Amino acid sequence: MISSITAMDVRVLVFFRDHLRFSWMTPIMQGISAFGFFGWFILTILLLVFRKTRDAGKVAAVSLVIEAIVVNLMMKLIFARIRPFDAFNFLMPIGKLPTDYSFPSGHTANSFAVALSAVHMLPRKEGIPLVILASLVAYSRMYLGVHYPSDVIGGFLVALVISQAVWYFMVKRPVRMESKATESE
Repeated sequence: MISSITAMDVRVLVFFRDHLRFSWMTPIMQGISAFGFFGWFILTILLLVFRKTRDAGKVAAVSLVIEAIVVNLMMKLIFARIRPFDAFNFLMPIGKLPTDYSFPSGHTANSFAVALSAVHMLPRKEGIPLVILASLVAYSRMYLGVHYPSDVIGGFLVALVISQAVWYFMVKRPVRMESKATESE
């Protein structure tokens, strides 16, 4: 099963290498990828600063912290998946090469932890562009050849579960408990 997933991952990355890389696009993808590392932390801080977006910032911050712990301190060490460029030298990565393990994609998980929190907490016109940006970060990780597609999918799924759980326990559940308390009075 794992070998067939890896084989499919490699085929996708070879397709990226051969058909989807363009010299004009590479600096754009590197910038988007860099945003996936630190930009979401800055965005979360900005959400926390303004009263109108503070609740969204709280959900995003908790999601981001939990996601970072789960991905970087647990999952990457448990799965210990070698980066595609280390496993297959013909994949030719672009730019700075990460030295940690590959699965799941931390950049993708960071991006979607914040973006999916924002979708729940902000108007759609503000949340949807963040999901699009998170998707571009995920794409950039494959474009640069530093993650397998299954790493990116794994990062997305981790962020989805964590952001949903944080939103539920911080926003949805307390509202339900308040309404039950007022019904019983």
